[in-house]
Amino acid sequence: MSFRSPTTRQTLLIAFITLIAYGLLLPVTGFYWDDWPFAWIAKFLGPAEFVPAFMPFRPFLGPIFYFTTSLIPTHPLAWQIFALVIRFLIGVSAWWMFDQIFPNRKTLAYFAALLMLVFPGYSQHWVALTHINQELIPFIFYLFSFGYTFKALRTGKQTDTIIALLLQICGIFPTEYFFGIEGIRFLFLFAFFQGSLIERFTKTLKVWFPYLLIWILNAAWLFYYYNFGPYNSYEVTAAQAPNPFFFLTQALDALWKVGLYIWGQVLVLTLTSLPAPASLLTLGLVAVSFISLTQMLLRSAQDEARDPTLGISLILVGLVGILLGRLPSLAAGLPLTLQSSYDRFMISMMIGGTAFILGMLELLVKNPRAKIIIVSALIALGIGQQFFNANIFRRDWQKQGEIYWQMAWRMPALEPNTVLLTHQMPIDYETDLSFTAPINWMYAPEYVRAELPYILLYTEKRIGGVTLPALEKDIPIYYPYRTVDFRSSTSNAVVIYMPQNGCLRVLDPARGDAVTYSRQPDVLTNAIPLSDPSRIITDPKQPARPKFFTEPGHDWCYYFTHAELANQMDRYQRSVMLAEEAVAAGLEPEDPTEWLVFIEAYAMSGDFATAEELSRTALDADGRIRRGVCEVWSQVQARGPEGSEKSVETIRLSFDCNP
Repeated sequence: MSFRSPTTRQTLLIAFITLIAYGLLLPVTGFYWDDWPFAWIAKFLGPAEFVPAFMPFRPFLGPIFYFTTSLIPTHPLAWQIFALVIRFLIGVSAWWMFDQIFPNRKTLAYFAALLMLVFPGYSQHWVALTHINQELIPFIFYLFSFGYTFKALRTGKQTDTIIALLLQICGIFPTEYFFGIEGIRFLFLFAFFQGSLIERFTKTLKVWFPYLLIWILNAAWLFYYYNFGPYNSYEVTAAQAPNPFFFLTQALDALWKVGLYIWGQVLVLTLTSLPAPASLLTLGLVAVSFISLTQMLLRSAQDEARDPTLGISLILVGLVGILLGRLPSLAAGLPLTLQSSYDRFMISMMIGGTAFILGMLELLVKNPRAKIIIVSALIALGIGQQFFNANIFRRDWQKQGEIYWQMAWRMPALEPNTVLLTHQMPIDYETDLSFTAPINWMYAPEYVRAELPYILLYTEKRIGGVTLPALEKDIPIYYPYRTVDFRSSTSNAVVIYMPQNGCLRVLDPARGDAVTYSRQPDVLTNAIPLSDPSRIITDPKQPARPKFFTEPGHDWCYYFTHAELANQMDRYQRSVMLAEEAVAAGLEPEDPTEWLVFIEAYAMSGDFATAEELSRTALDADGRIRRGVCEVWSQVQARGPEGSEKSVETIRLSFDCNP
């Protein structure tokens, strides 16, 4: 392989762009969303389990998961590296596809590949284990299928057509995401052929007909499976009554976002958050990428004559392609929300969005040099957007580590069949069922196939549903976690709470937490009477350790969680010692409510002066926690050292607590 070869240099540029767009923060990203359940299944049940696991959802995805999880270790770094390889393959396969469609427009085909490589509307790259298998691998199949269709037109080989049809099957059957984009093949074919409209339509239909048959077969399969088969949806239902105005606004929304807005989105996100370091780094990366790409592409790209007719064709293909790509998610009533998990639907609009932006450049930009500069700018903005996204996932991974370690510190082990209840967690890319997998991983590291030992449920989402009908004692809880079941009851619950800025805590009705946290949402406070901290094993032989996260430095939350555990065990001197260590280290809480644990410890140890001083410190920081301070002193009055009732009552009254 010669490095002087244009093809080699262009391939290396694809690799380089892949690395700087997706790889700079790769070592500090991890598992998100459904990654955790899938990794847990691969580790504890084995790759073959994905076949039955996906049977009620997307049965043709199971073999893809089986194949990849048999090859890739269940470690987040391995999957992030694999995602980088897959992203590079998407760039190469898109380049090959466009080169087959436009064999006389080499530069245009290469630019299309680079734009698809960094397509800024799709932010889910780092949810690697999930989206590699669910979308990106089937998408690669579809790209090659398109390419082989046009290769067959030039070679006349039936073998190429057969390969294209097989690849179409591999792309369309595993997921409904690509149900609509088959129409793009028809549009590219129509633009490819010459002659009158009728001649072109006839030729196009003749070539496209076998692909249409496969599409019809897939449509019939989806109709049967979703309506009469064993399909168990993710609470997705198609729109019952068509609303033309709704569909029109959604179509315009998709065209605006995919066709134009996403290419400048990174500027909106960064310029509105200056001078945040992440925004400055992103803008710096955009600038450096733009300068570097402009120089490289000006030296290597071939000048190609402007073709307005081709530009119009690409614009039309792009507009229709965007709408076709939006069709499956729109039919399911799902939004196209940027910078959220819903922007995964952008994968099916990627070809259309790329065709549209290239068509606009082909139609409007006459100067080849100016076109290269604009393409370089768009690619640089895409690189910046993906780096910006990577930083979001980096912070999420860091926050996950904080949550799991605080769980381990506060709850060293748990009785089996424990239900962890909370209303929500201060994190974006995990659900309650996402948390369930790593919780089982760290509290049951020797698990073999049996009923699932632990589950975390968000009361905000589950209350009133089949899984959690009511927040009352002795209500059975059952949840089928893919191919294993969780069975327990609300009487086996531990209620936890973690604020946006603060430490994880276990809520205890015996300590008056229903009063202390009464200002929190009802979906949290109504669960507090169910909380049974005795299900926490306080002195296990092997304390839980979160998987994939090294233990962080001993910050305030380390001392707080250990102190709350010590209080639960009535080891108040231990809690006082932790308080003194934390204060000596210059640490203090972000949430003044966390002082209550140490107020209780000092008071129960008989050091009323320090407890009273801490109470004033807490109230000075936030007067709204007065009821919590009063409740702690009421608990001390009821359970504290003998003969201290009068002193405690005096202190309570000094804080304007009810007599």
